[in-house]
Amino acid sequence: QVQLVESGGGLVQAGGSLRLSCATSVSIFGISAMGWYRQAPGKRRDVVATITSSGSTNYADSVKGRFTISRDNAKNTMYLEMNNLTPEDTAVYSCNALYRQTLYWGRGTQVTVSS
Repeated sequence: QVQLVESGGGLVQAGGSLRLSCATSVSIFGISAMGWYRQAPGKRRDVVATITSSGSTNYADSVKGRFTISRDNAKNTMYLEMNNLTPEDTAVYSCNALYRQTLYWGRGTQVTVSS
């Protein structure tokens, strides 16, 4: 069983920045891939960014150049650095982790960007 706990969400003005964290309850070395997803009200959950154990990253087109995903193996934590935020980035952001062929999800953290 893997527990994922997100933090770092909040209210920010357009153009601002936030850094989300996703802390894992197991060694991050055992996690083959992790990702950030977001769901806005009335919309489906979409992928934001993913990172593999080797450090390969992928981003949704809408966040390329503004968001950066990373992982700190020593802290068993994944991050999402979000810059130049827009109201369209408002959503609940959740992290997931693929561990021993099972996908685990965190509960999410709210990000609200005001215009």
